[in-house]
Amino acid sequence: MSSETSRAGVGPRVTVLDVLRLVSELLAFGALAVWGFLAWPVPWNIVAGIGAPVAAILVWALFLSPKAVIRLPRFVRLVVELLVFVSATLALWALDLAWAGIAVGLFCIVVGVFVLRRDTAR
Repeated sequence: MSSETSRAGVGPRVTVLDVLRLVSELLAFGALAVWGFLAWPVPWNIVAGIGAPVAAILVWALFLSPKAVIRLPRFVRLVVELLVFVSATLALWALDLAWAGIAVGLFCIVVGVFVLRRDTAR
């Protein structure tokens, strides 16, 4: 492969694990939105339904995204990501959807463990 091809805007190859990580993050943000819209009375449900996932997305963008504004050590990044997933799990539990919360939490944590293992192997 020539050096011109590598400069042509072709990024790193997307793996199945990358797609699963995206799905886990979308599940977490979606769970927070559902909690916000269903757990609060009108008009607070609109504020919470939009505000909870926006806050989680801001935390992700600031600390966890590939182009994070604030670079943190790997362990701290792991703790912040775990807090986002735990908040989604607790949000579903608060809606009396305990099994859905456990399923989302386990899925997110398993994907996170595989991502962490992949990243430490590099």
